[in-house]
Amino acid sequence: MRKRGVWRIAKAWTLVLPLLCTAPGAPTFAAQPKASDAGGIFTCIDDQGRRLTADRPIPACTSKEQRILNSDGSLRAVLPPTLTADERAEKEARERKAAEARAAQADAVRRDRNLMLRYPDEASHQRAREAALETVRIAMRASEQRLHDLATERKPLLDDAQFYVGKALPVKLRQALDANDAAADAQRNAVANQEAELRRINGIYDAELERLRRLWAGARPGSLGPLPPAPTTPRR
Repeated sequence: MRKRGVWRIAKAWTLVLPLLCTAPGAPTFAAQPKASDAGGIFTCIDDQGRRLTADRPIPACTSKEQRILNSDGSLRAVLPPTLTADERAEKEARERKAAEARAAQADAVRRDRNLMLRYPDEASHQRAREAALETVRIAMRASEQRLHDLATERKPLLDDAQFYVGKALPVKLRQALDANDAAADAQRNAVANQEAELRRINGIYDAELERLRRLWAGARPGSLGPLPPAPTTPRR
């Protein structure tokens, strides 16, 4: 009997309660929105040392870290400080520098691996050096032969010039001597450049060989830093 009476009272309240809530002046029972429903509870400590709490990011703490809590007080996330324009530029510069360093490291690893694939031993590296040098040596021998030929061509011109000691040389003879001088100068410059090119090539292969010896000995690819820039050949 007691259970039946309680059931009847509860049923009566389900009929009466909606009427009470809609009556003029009746209190509102609708649930208010919670901070956690809108993205969490934001909390921080401002410049005066006060702990501030809000249901959205706190303007007074834009330059500070803000903790975002769940409704039970557990940490949901951390909102980093808002950076100024100068701070953003500095951060971007740091990130750019770090990205460049990573790219350089990856390039060093790739080049070291390619170097070891190309030259599995010192003999193969020496063969490549000799092949590169021989190309320049052929050009140098051609320049030296041309110099020899120009000296041979100059001798009869000088013999002819002996007949005009103290006099003006004929135009044709003077032009021939000048052309011979210019051609010889050009070949001497070519030889000088070829000698410099030999030194440049040897410098490249010397640097490679030093690096390869360390890699062959077990150094990890990319651990030796970037390869040094190749020496340039001065032009005359």
